Amino acid sequence: MKKQFSATWKASSQPRKQRKYLAKAPLHIKKKQLGVNLSKDLRKKHGKRSTIVRKGDIVKIMRGKFNKKQGKVLEVRTMKSQIIIEGIQVKKIEGSKVGVPIKPSNLQIIELNLEDKKRNQKLSKKEEGKTETKDIKKVKVGPKEDKPKKTETKSNKLNTNKK
Repeated sequence: MKKQFSATWKASSQPRKQRKYLAKAPLHIKKKQLGVNLSKDLRKKHGKRSTIVRKGDIVKIMRGKFNKKQGKVLEVRTMKSQIIIEGIQVKKIEGSKVGVPIKPSNLQIIELNLEDKKRNQKLSKKEEGKTETKDIKKVKVGPKEDKPKKTETKSNKLNTNKK
């Protein structure tokens, strides 16, 4: 029987195969799809361009009907790659309001929820690595010692053996 998901699959130009790949992906790959880019201030502060969105983050919607609106993340649906934001709702025909699911590619994180210890450690590791590279000075190394060149080639050796 064929596997449901192939980890070795490269890519396809056919959209249906791309959608199928994303739909059947396991959770550890689906979680990576929830990456959202950081605002310019957060990029400078943490030294990262994007991170996975979590409940409690404050995000700004960049595209679509609700663009330029901000809100707190209420729910992250990993299986469907959707995010529900506080205050972003649509009125149903029956009169009740329901949250609008938004794709993570249309969002930007403005403020991070740093209550989680693991998230703090991950962000601080990135910051530490960045400062270490600044402290190291580049030392210029002189040219390598020249080895004496051999003048004989294979064809010359063959000719000398024949004589």
